[in-house]
Amino acid sequence: MTTSEAPPITVRFGAATDAGLRRRINEDSYIAQAPLFLVADGMGGHQAGEIASATVIDEFARFAGRASLGIDDVHAAVAAARRRVADLPRGQGAGAGTTLTGVVIADSDGEGYWLAINLGDSRTYRLSRGRFEQVSVDHSVVQELIDSGELRADDAHNDSRRNVITRAIGAGSDAEPDYWLLPAEEGDRILVCSDGLSGELENDAIHGILIAESDPQAAATRLVHEAMVRGGRDNITALVVDATAVRTRAGRAAETDTIPARPQLDEIDGDTLPRAVATGGF
Repeated sequence: MTTSEAPPITVRFGAATDAGLRRRINEDSYIAQAPLFLVADGMGGHQAGEIASATVIDEFARFAGRASLGIDDVHAAVAAARRRVADLPRGQGAGAGTTLTGVVIADSDGEGYWLAINLGDSRTYRLSRGRFEQVSVDHSVVQELIDSGELRADDAHNDSRRNVITRAIGAGSDAEPDYWLLPAEEGDRILVCSDGLSGELENDAIHGILIAESDPQAAATRLVHEAMVRGGRDNITALVVDATAVRTRAGRAAETDTIPARPQLDEIDGDTLPRAVATGGF
């Protein structure tokens, strides 16, 4: 699939999801339509999680088809989604919650950026110039234990607390998301997934599939399939997004024969955001 406009980042993308082998209902929801590539993993049981995740994605879906979004758009959508989940009536998602992670296409003075967002333990990864890194940082008890040195990262997959998250939309949480502003480059590949994927596949396996499958839909489909083969203990969703063209300041200058003043690259609409520096250093 390809966007029909010429936004700051032109993309091809694929998406796949499955309830897994042990769950009757798929509580994952997602949107894969430029400029939005987001996954929400609902929780709450009795279809409440499914309703919560779908409610959050529906709030963002109103932006589908735009060339890009700003930080104010994303802030407003998160706040509105939080209100809608909190207002769900009893029996239709009351008390439920959901994670949210992914990227939106952003524009800073005409240049293309990935604006990444995360709440919970669903994940966003980037493969760029051969380097594979996790952009998001899990909001989970296990991640806190790893950060404090009380748990080895290699043991996290088998820890009984691996599904306990510390931030969400709904479920009594009012914590704010983390944001990252990442300069995009042609050839970037973004993976957005629920923990049903990252809980079954180690990073090396994910990396290998992203390299082996050049077509984004084939990559998304294979990732979900491999997670099923490894156990499929949870709902599984994968979005794979490829940057086929990125607008740059140099390109704009060539078109206009003028070089615009360089803004602060870690600011969009007045909000200062952390920029990527090194693996794990966002």
